[in-house]
Amino acid sequence: TGIRYSDIAKLKWKDVHTTAQGHFIRFRQQKTQKQEMMPISEHAYKLMKNQRNDDEMVFVGLKKWDVDRILPAWVLQAGISKHITFHCFRHTYATLQISAGTDLFTVSKMLGHKSIKTTQIYAKLVDEKKIQAAGKIMLE
Repeated sequence: TGIRYSDIAKLKWKDVHTTAQGHFIRFRQQKTQKQEMMPISEHAYKLMKNQRNDDEMVFVGLKKWDVDRILPAWVLQAGISKHITFHCFRHTYATLQISAGTDLFTVSKMLGHKSIKTTQIYAKLVDEKKIQAAGKIMLE
């Protein structure tokens, strides 16, 4: 979803909604204090579909310290040498959305950015990848 860890950690089942338009998470961003209604994919919804009591946390026992401790082990097991943090998931989400053709304004709103300029960083990364890809083709 691209949601910040600080917001994911506070999600309760009462924040997860289904309407005729799809599935959504309603929450107040800790960073901006802005109320958000974030759409989630059918796939993400099915992965979460262990709904319990409305007042229970969606991710029971999720602690930043645990994530920071476990994530490097998973990264190492996957054979990745790059330093990966939970926040990297937001970067990956933004880059994948832009690579898939989602417009910057929409990606900006999905990430909860106040300014589209923040989101433009990801567009530049995608442009760099395009330039690298173009340089791989050699005609002789």
